[in-house]
This record gives sequence, C-alpha cells and structure tokens, in this order.
Amino acid sequence: MSQALTPRLARPLLALGGFGLTIAATFLGLLAITFVIGRVVPIDPVLAVVGDRASKETYDAVRTAMGLDDPLIVQFGRYVWAVLQGDLGQSVGTGRAVATDLARVFPATLEMATLGILIGVAVGVPMGVLAAARQGSWVDQVIRVVGLAGYAIPAFWLGLVGLVLFYAKLRWVGGPGRIDLFLDGMVPVRTGLLLVDSALAGNWNAWRSAFSHIVLPATILGFFSLAYIARMTRSFMLEQLGQEFVTTARVKGVPERVVIWRHAFRPIRVQLLTVVGLSYAGLLEGSVMIETVFSWPGIGNYLTTALLNADMNAVLGATLVIGAVFIGINKGSDLLYRLLDPRARA
Repeated sequence: MSQALTPRLARPLLALGGFGLTIAATFLGLLAITFVIGRVVPIDPVLAVVGDRASKETYDAVRTAMGLDDPLIVQFGRYVWAVLQGDLGQSVGTGRAVATDLARVFPATLEMATLGILIGVAVGVPMGVLAAARQGSWVDQVIRVVGLAGYAIPAFWLGLVGLVLFYAKLRWVGGPGRIDLFLDGMVPVRTGLLLVDSALAGNWNAWRSAFSHIVLPATILGFFSLAYIARMTRSFMLEQLGQEFVTTARVKGVPERVVIWRHAFRPIRVQLLTVVGLSYAGLLEGSVMIETVFSWPGIGNYLTTALLNADMNAVLGATLVIGAVFIGINKGSDLLYRLLDPRARA
C-alpha cells in the first residue's frame, strides 16, 4: 500500500518543491536587479544623508558606516539578509523605516487596483464574448476600437480629462486624494483599505466620500485592464467557437446563448485566470501616473516622490515590493491554472 502511494505523493511534492525553488530563484534575481540599480544610478546615497556641504571626514565616516567600502559581493549578501528580515532601510525623506512607509501606502494602491480589476473583469469579459459571438459585425469593430484605445491613450491624459469633466465641470465625483479633508483621520485604520475601514466603523459619510474619490481613478484603471481582458477573451472565444463540439451543439438546435456561455465560454475560464492575474499585477505596478494625477497616496506616488528626492532606500524598497507582488500574483495564477486544468499537470 505504501509502495503504491509513494510515487503518487512524490510527483506533487516534487512539483511543489520545484515551484518553491522557482519563486526563490526569481525573487533572488529581483534582489540582484534592485541591488545593481542602487549601485549604477548617478545618485550618491551618502550625500542624500549628509548633504553636499558636509566635510570629507564626515562623508568618509558615513560611507564607512553604511558599508559602501566593502566588496560588492559582501554588500549584496548584507542587502539580501536585511531584506529577508524585513529591513528595507531608512527613508531620507520621511525619516521612517521604508517598510513602515510601504505598509502605510500600499493598501491605497491595493484598494484602487482591486476595484479597477473588478471593473475590468465585469466589463471586459462580456465585451470579449460579445465581440467573438458577433465576429465581423459593427459590434465587434466597436469593441476592438475600444480595446485599441485602451492601449493608445496615455493614462495621465485620460486622468486629467476625467478630472476636468467629471470633477471640475459635472461635480459627479470627488477630487484628488482618498477622502475629503474634513473627514481625513476620522476613520480608524484596521485594514488600510478606506472603503472597508469606513464600513467597519459604520461611518457612511466617510464611505461615500471615499467612494466618490476612488471611483474615477479606479474606472480609468479598469478601462486599461478591460482593453487587455476583452482582447484575450475574444481570442480565446474565437478558438472555442471554431471547435467541432460547438458546431455539433448548434446542429442539435441548442440555443445560441447556451452554446456561447456553456459550451464555448466554460473551457476558457481557466485561461482567463492567468489573463486576469497578469492584468491585476500590471495595475498594481503601473498605477504611478494615475496616482500622480489624482494625488493618490499609494505606492506609485511614494515611488515618484522618492525618485524626485533621490531617496534611494525608498526607491529600491518600493521597486522590490512591486516586483515581489508581481511575482506572487503571476506564480499564484500559474499554480491555480495547474490545479484547475489537468492538462497543465501532464
């Protein structure tokens, strides 16, 4: 009995071990890239600490204290060890630990990107299915143009136009920031997600204010994600609609709605997991422009401010967190794909 179970258990254990090694190797590569970036950029981290008027003795003392006189391999080892302990260094701009700053700003990005991907999936998937079902029609052409616009229109331009139209002119949404100034600090922080925290606190005035501020930037992010999701959904659906089992179902007189959503759409749901995962990761790392336009206190805005202030610890910490999130979502969607689709485990 044990001999029969051993090969059966060995395969998933080996697969899990290989998956873990892949994540570890990818993360180590990310650490190496961020370390190299910190050494090749034309910014002196010592000057960022002591200023350009410090004496040479002070400069040399701080440089030695920061370990910059050590060999690069020693510096890299120290950097990896510190990151594994959760130490991303001290921010020159805020005076706080970078990890503390990132824990404060990341929920804002997470909240906006999550709402954006929900909009992208809710609109993009039906658009892709409809475009495939009406291939070659005017509906298909319109949806393809909308998808193309999602790739062609700059995010900052669309954000500025949205602010002018929906905030300044129509007053349908809130302005820059996460919440009205008179409500700022009125919601106890539990998760860092303002919509969730205000709902948990029962402060519905704060919830409405937070929603009015997040709806426009999240919708713009959702527009960019739905362009990719709709295009990939259309491509997957066209492939399925050309299969013999779909033709057989139509010959048998199965209603077209059932053919599309049950016979053609059901097999592509697992593939869409990967598409949605990649799109979600892209929103988390690519929201810099939107956060800058809307003064959104997220990780993108934090990264931009750190770059302008030459705060390299903050820049590298934010880059590392964004990269780690991208790796985690990408590998997580790949794992779900393998678990839900037996063909991927073959």
